[in-house]
Amino acid sequence: MYNKGKIIIGLVIFVVFFTSPFLYGLVKTSPPPEPELSPKAKEAKVCVENTEFMKESHMQLLNNWRDEAVRNGKRLYVATDGKEYVVSLQNTCLGCHNNASKFCDQCHNYAGVTPYCWECHIEPKEKE
Repeated sequence: MYNKGKIIIGLVIFVVFFTSPFLYGLVKTSPPPEPELSPKAKEAKVCVENTEFMKESHMQLLNNWRDEAVRNGKRLYVATDGKEYVVSLQNTCLGCHNNASKFCDQCHNYAGVTPYCWECHIEPKEKE
């Protein structure tokens, strides 16, 4: 093969170019934000489910709540600890997590996701 050197250089350039976004992501990471809890949330000390579950699966929980409430009329949620909660984003969740920019937006921006909650619900306004 007469072009062996050019092919190897081309392959190396291709691999570096193809993997550069992944390599950049490994190097350019920042720690996840710590959302600011409202005084009411700090006072309650417990959410609908444990913190790890809520960090990982809150959107799935909210989707299940929506489906159960709208399609099946089920308005009570029984948590894993046995406590009952009213199925309501506005009244249950936003009662404690009432500052979107200091709680919701920090993590959603970090994760690069755009929730569609506010297409139907009223986004909480900043309290001064």
